[in-house]
Amino acid sequence: MKKFILGTAMAVMMSTAAHAETIGVSMALFDDNFLTVLRNGMQDYAKTLNGVELQIEDAQNDVAKQQSQIQNFIAAGVDAIIVNPVDTDATAAMSKIAADAGIPLVYVNREPVNIDSLPEKQAFVASNEMESGTLETQEVCKLLGGKGKAVVMMGELSNQAARMRTKDIHDVLATDACKGIEIIEEQTANWSRTQGADLVTNWLSAGLEFDAVIANNDEMAIGAIQALKAAGRSMDSVVIGGVDATQDALAAMAAGDLDVTVFQNAAGQGQGSVDTALKLAKGETVEKKVYIPFELVTKENLDKYQAKN
Repeated sequence: MKKFILGTAMAVMMSTAAHAETIGVSMALFDDNFLTVLRNGMQDYAKTLNGVELQIEDAQNDVAKQQSQIQNFIAAGVDAIIVNPVDTDATAAMSKIAADAGIPLVYVNREPVNIDSLPEKQAFVASNEMESGTLETQEVCKLLGGKGKAVVMMGELSNQAARMRTKDIHDVLATDACKGIEIIEEQTANWSRTQGADLVTNWLSAGLEFDAVIANNDEMAIGAIQALKAAGRSMDSVVIGGVDATQDALAAMAAGDLDVTVFQNAAGQGQGSVDTALKLAKGETVEKKVYIPFELVTKENLDKYQAKN
């Protein structure tokens, strides 16, 4: 009887191991506050699931490296792949590689260029970028009373989110309530705090005067704050907006420096991407676009978000 019980237990264990799901994950970059929360969200969620293993790689902002990682995942026989794209314009090639191999592929956070023609067993999990820049700019407009001069700091132009958030800004400022706000300068700082600080320093050195900084993400907004402070500018005299609601951004808001950000649920996107990958691996039907809502964050509701992201 003991031998029978032990044999049965061993068979169950072997069966469980045989049905373990392995997901290969290629992140655009590890050294990024928001993407770190996204990655941790995947890992924390996977730990709650029985028999799910993540193999996470850092593409180091290198498209060729990311494509190589995808090919390596396929060669290793993973059940599904999750990709946070380095360059969204390169996603068509990535989709083809996975489709040709018959491996499910989920893009997370950054929208693939071929979103409306994704192959079978492929999907996109993120937040709807039509909400992000819109919520941010509407609040900036409200704080300015619909009048003033603004500068816009864009993310990497190869990234769909940067292009969409910038379009959101222009669309809001074209409305009757906000058309009194003029964009006097618009340049990319590549999502970077350091580049954001350098860009604003250059604008200030050139004698540019503005009432608001509308940034595509929090890192650039924080860079702008650093440059303005270094130049002796009172933070009460300028409205600063960002997107992501990172912990650093929320700390800047609590200090009275950042006026508005937009909560993008990084952990929620991470969990959603793992769920979607597992469903595709099991042959289940999923929506091609899975959206996690954006939420406006201001000084009034700051407390609600300080334990998130």
